[in-house]
Formats: sequence, C-alpha cells, structure tokens
Amino acid sequence: MKTHYFDYVATNPLKPEVLEVMMPFLKEDFGNPLSNYPPGIKAREAIELAREKVAALIGAPKPGTVVFTASGAEANNMALRGLALAKKDKGSHVIISKLEHHSILNTARFLEKQGFVTSYLPVDKHGLVDPEALKRAMTKETVLVSVIHASSEVGSIQPIKELAAIAKEGGASFHTDAVASVGNIPVDVEELGVDALSLSAHQFGGPKGAAALYVKGGTRIVPLIYGGIQEGGRRAGTENVPAIVGMGKAASIAAQMLPVWQEPRRKFRDRLMEGVLKTENVILTGHPTQRLPHHASFCAEYIEGEAMLLMLAAKGIYVASGSACSSKALKSSPILLAMAIPTGLAQGSVVFSFGDNINDDDIDYVLEEFPAIITRLREISPFAKDGWGDSEEGK
Repeated sequence: MKTHYFDYVATNPLKPEVLEVMMPFLKEDFGNPLSNYPPGIKAREAIELAREKVAALIGAPKPGTVVFTASGAEANNMALRGLALAKKDKGSHVIISKLEHHSILNTARFLEKQGFVTSYLPVDKHGLVDPEALKRAMTKETVLVSVIHASSEVGSIQPIKELAAIAKEGGASFHTDAVASVGNIPVDVEELGVDALSLSAHQFGGPKGAAALYVKGGTRIVPLIYGGIQEGGRRAGTENVPAIVGMGKAASIAAQMLPVWQEPRRKFRDRLMEGVLKTENVILTGHPTQRLPHHASFCAEYIEGEAMLLMLAAKGIYVASGSACSSKALKSSPILLAMAIPTGLAQGSVVFSFGDNINDDDIDYVLEEFPAIITRLREISPFAKDGWGDSEEGK
C-alpha cells in the first residue's frame, strides 16, 4: 500500500543532501570542537559555518546571535527562563498567549514558582492574538512577552511585528516560538523586531537533535545549562557537530527554495481545505488565509480525532490530531478550547501538513478516503445517534 505522509508539523524527512554533509562528522571527522588541533579545529569551523547559514535563514545580522540547542523545546525553555530571570530585578510579570506550546506553558508555570506572575493573552475564533489585548495586559512590571509565531495545531500566523513593537514600547523583551514557521515561510528577525526566536532543524529537512535560539545582540539571558564555554558561554556541553552541520545545510536549502515552495504548497492547501469542507459538519480551525502555506486543520462533529487518525493510517494516510507533544493525551486541545470551539467538537480534531513532495494524487486520495471515513465513524458514533450535535455542547 502506498503511504501518504501529511504530518510535516510533527517532523520532516531528512533531506539526502543534509545526510551527505553529516556523514563525515559521524565517522572520520569526530574531533571535539574545543580541541586545538586539526580535527577539533575542523569541527569548530563546521559549526561556525552552520551558524552563518542558520543566521542567514532568519535574517540575523550577526551569526554570533545564534545559539545552538538540542530541540525547539530547549530553545523555548532557555528563552523564557533566561530572559525573565535576567530582568528579575526590573519586574516579575510575564505575558504569553493561550496558543503556546507546552514548552512555553510549562516553563511559565516554573517561573510562577520563582515568584513571577503570568498573564495569558486570549485569542479570537481564528486563533489570533489582538495587539490591543497585549497593550491592556502590559504593566510596569512586565519584563517578557512570548507569543508563538505560528501554531502547529491550527496554522494561524500571529502579527508578531506589531506585538513585538508593543512589548518594546513597554520596556519588555519579546520572544517568539517560530519552530513551525522557520523554513516554511520567510522569517526575518530584524523585520519582526524580536529579541529572541526559537527554531528547530527537523521542521525544514534537517536532523532531530539540532535547534537554535536567536538572541538579539546586547540582550541579557541567563543560561539554561551551566558548564563549559560552548556557545559563547550561553549553552554548555559538547556540541552535536553532525546535527548542527546538518541544520546548517538544511537552512541553506530552505533559504534558497522558499520562494519556489510557497505557491505550490498554498495551492495544495487551499484545494485540500475546499474539498474537505464539502463534508457535512466539518469546520476549518485557524485563519482561512493568514496561516502556514502547508497546513490545513479541521474539526469533525460527532467523532474522536484519534479514531480518524487510526482509520486514515489504515488507508496509508498519516496525519495528526493536535500537536505531536500532546496528541496522546486523549483530551480536548486547550488551543482549540481557547478559540471557543466546544469541547465535544474539539475532540474531533485533525491536522494535515505536507512538504515539497506533495502532488495532486496525494490530495485526490485524501479527498476520496477522508469523507468516507467520517461517514463510517458517524455511523458507529453514539454521539451522532443521540443527537449530541444538536445540543449546546455541539454547536
């Protein structure tokens, strides 16, 4: 059976060119980057070249503002904890949105135990933060604002430039989790005006285990990991040289190919959304146009998202229900609930995302199989039979 992979927000396949440049550093070029003899110097130079490529992808003016980490979650932890703790003498108020990844939400809870107060920005029905809501939430104690650039669950792209400007006007640092957006849409840290930005290699064809945090020059940040002098003293530990080299290669490919990828992905996304929404009692989640070009997400009434995933997988269609970090929780997504989607409807969440290898046959196959699966699940659903969808809970 042919498989159709539609879960690129969870992870991407490693590009062949990326694997090729990684291989020498997994074999003969194994030197420690801190060693001052040829094998170590070669590893260190490879890391710095990768840093330049990652900086170029996000428009960072200086490569030294890029700090390599092991994951997007680590970068988010480092940003939220590091930026807040660095300003603790100036205030103890942190603002985040209700759409954040768990690595932001749980780090905010950690900060609360350290004496910080967290405010949670609401979102509208499309999952967007209103800049006016941030203005109202800002206080003299606000030291940090963190709003996700694009949600992997609903695809909506936030007005980061306006939000960052508001934070800056109030004297607060601004961080954005751009893991889902970097490599999929153009991202320029200078244009956005952010103080820190998280990204992850496996979201744009690089290896797992390599990510980065951009920290604007002159921005104070407390390290998350203490130890040696790696990463300018901001992140201790022997670097994962093969993965970092791979991230650099993936970044250079993404920077070159983004203009080529954008329109075809948007075309396939719109065709998928149009076709799926012809199915009765299926709604789109997230903004209809202000969203990632490779992302389409829906909720289907009367059925469970996990059941959809299993039946789609049986047909060779691999998708997600919520974020990869929370889809096994079997609970209604807090992101969908924050968007005022009723609990019962939020249970029927499904997310399609794809890469540069998508074609019309893949879309045709989904549009043929998906409606039939929804029909079958509704036939056996006690919710549909009991008229659950006609209650207030199902509206």
